[in-house]
Amino acid sequence: MHHFINSVTGLLTLVYPFAVYFGINYLEPRQIAAMLVILLLIRVSAGHSAKYRSAPLLIAGIVYCGFAIWINNLVTLRFYPVLVNGMMLLVFSWSLVSPPSLIERLARFQHPDLPPEGIIYTRRVTQAWCVFFIINGSMALATALWSSFEFWSLYNGLIAYLLMGALFGAEYIIRMRTQKYVR
Repeated sequence: MHHFINSVTGLLTLVYPFAVYFGINYLEPRQIAAMLVILLLIRVSAGHSAKYRSAPLLIAGIVYCGFAIWINNLVTLRFYPVLVNGMMLLVFSWSLVSPPSLIERLARFQHPDLPPEGIIYTRRVTQAWCVFFIINGSMALATALWSSFEFWSLYNGLIAYLLMGALFGAEYIIRMRTQKYVR
């Protein structure tokens, strides 16, 4: 049940930009932010052992939403994707400073005896994700500050996820073709 609740709340938070775009016609910004807080609180309470690792991300989201509720300004809602990218950058980059890298930790679930070339590869993938979060976070910031609300919703609700999927796909193809530890 925990996995189902986490999956549903995760999916709902992914569609946040579209919820904001369509919700502003019917709700105040504070009501939209309050709904996001509820989703994040459900996610915290329904979490399992991994919740402690993701707790700082969820707490940052809740604090941000509290600020958005207090300000009750549509502009504040546009900065949530910037916060998410910034927090993900912190998590991934911290794992580079304090090894093993995040991608290495994930790889070890399938390959506990990861060879040295696998460790190097996973470190490079973690670095690639850091670059992605810098670029994507910069785009999220640019769309929050200078774009139309429609383009902000399109970029942060669709284009960013397509780019993320492209990075996942490219990494998977590269891994299948070049890494011995996946065979």
